[in-house]
Amino acid sequence: MSDLGSNGALRDDLSICAVMAVGDVVYRWTIGDDRLDWGSQAGLLFGIADLPSIANHRDFVARIVMDGPSRYERICLARESEPGQGVPYELEYQFRDDFGGLRWIEDRGRWYRGADGSPDYAVGIMRAIDERHHREAQLVKLSTYDELTGLLNRVRLKEALGEALVAAQRGRQNAAFLLFAVDNLALINDAFGFDVADEVIVCVGERLSRMARRGDSLGRYAGNKFGLVLNNCGEERLNDVCARLLAEVRDEVVVTTRGPVAVTVSAGSIALPGHASSVDQALARAEEALVSAKQKLRNSHAIYTPSRERDKTRLRNINVADELITALNDRRIRIAYQPIVDAHSGVPAMHECLVRMERPDGTIVPAGHFVPVAEKLGLIGLLDYRVMELAVETLCDRADVNLSLNISGRTIGDRLWRDTLASHLHADTSLAERLTIEITETVAIHEIEELTDFVAGFRDLGCQIAIDDFGAGYTSFRNLKTLDVDLVKIDGSFVIDLVNNPDNQFFVRTLVDLAHNFNLPTVAEWVSNAEEVAMLRDFGVEYLQGFYLGEPILSLPARLASSGVISSKGLRAAPA
Repeated sequence: MSDLGSNGALRDDLSICAVMAVGDVVYRWTIGDDRLDWGSQAGLLFGIADLPSIANHRDFVARIVMDGPSRYERICLARESEPGQGVPYELEYQFRDDFGGLRWIEDRGRWYRGADGSPDYAVGIMRAIDERHHREAQLVKLSTYDELTGLLNRVRLKEALGEALVAAQRGRQNAAFLLFAVDNLALINDAFGFDVADEVIVCVGERLSRMARRGDSLGRYAGNKFGLVLNNCGEERLNDVCARLLAEVRDEVVVTTRGPVAVTVSAGSIALPGHASSVDQALARAEEALVSAKQKLRNSHAIYTPSRERDKTRLRNINVADELITALNDRRIRIAYQPIVDAHSGVPAMHECLVRMERPDGTIVPAGHFVPVAEKLGLIGLLDYRVMELAVETLCDRADVNLSLNISGRTIGDRLWRDTLASHLHADTSLAERLTIEITETVAIHEIEELTDFVAGFRDLGCQIAIDDFGAGYTSFRNLKTLDVDLVKIDGSFVIDLVNNPDNQFFVRTLVDLAHNFNLPTVAEWVSNAEEVAMLRDFGVEYLQGFYLGEPILSLPARLASSGVISSKGLRAAPA
């Protein structure tokens, strides 16, 4: 076999050596004779032992796999003018080797015209590109499929949902979108480890995939969530479809490397196109339905249904959030001070800081109007930070004032809030002696480890710590002892109608006795009349708080009361 004679495109040995060094093979194709002359190492490139078996173009193309026009057509039927420097071409195709495999080949070169102007010969270089094709295939796979489960990834799932939505909007067929979430995956992580949780996710994906029909699209939407696009599925079938899918996951344990795990999923679904006009809207409403399902028991399903009341609530939340952000920016968040009085003397022992919002017209908005929205939308941290700033300002301005500052559970882990308050207390140690930080009991139950560190840090600085809403969450004896708090505030729901409600009387007595066992003074909230004052005092409650004893006020009096008067309504304290 010739090694490219004097008519070859590469005429010097140095060029040939350079090409061979990088694994390329040069060739010359004499088109009229259908003859192929190969450079050295062609047998290695193609994986064939008998190089003469591809000495002509006809035999060579019998081994290649190429979609569309033939190699000859792609190279020689180009109509570009050939000014004497050749017409370039570049192809990619697969070549069948002697072992039954397919090798990707990159084929680049130029053809040159003969005397009649038609293609006479071509000179080119072939290169093995299997590794490049593998990398490209991997990139395509990663851009399309989830690495863990092999299902569609989030991007491709959204594209499939968009395609189904467009088809449904054009009236070709109904469709639906189902969003599944593995129940309690965090517990599986904690009990078995993240690798077992991954096994569970893979298995759930396989089971859902078994139930999907041809033409449906299943993908991993997020960490523990799967999305399923159902074509040709009306809303009336969704309950039955979801019940079968949930059963497919639930009815057989998942066998993992560390033992069997019982797994369930919950699902939210939406019918298309009736309840969504865009992909994002469909996803949001499926998420909403999923949240509704998870608020029931595990292994539950909910179908999205429009609700005018819910839409009104959302619009109100948006408006309130906008109003709150504007008030924060304009410094229109205020503190209302409500006294906590000594049950025997009636003298205010401290004042609780209650947040208020001032509107541009000067009207004051109570906390119930915006705090729940702030908690839902994640704005409560900004609110707590501003209230803390205002409380510190008051403590600095009024050396005769003791304040109680109520914070949300989210603020417990807010490093900026903690560091900022700590810096103020380090700068003036007298502030800490007059500050009590209130933590709700539900936070104490769920965040005990982080809360223990929080309590210890601020007690070391000199602050007192109070458990708020005591009794609402049934704090264990161990937690109450572990936290080492200074004060217990009995949840106001037990004080309502205390005089006429024997159950509430029993609860209050029990909670007071529990607190006293730990040598903790108690505060009763929501006190509303003189009879409750007398009864709570008899139960041993040390401090009282409620509108009857003093309504929240936006500015403290110049001199705080020091008489035995419990409230401005004239009720006198009984002798100690």
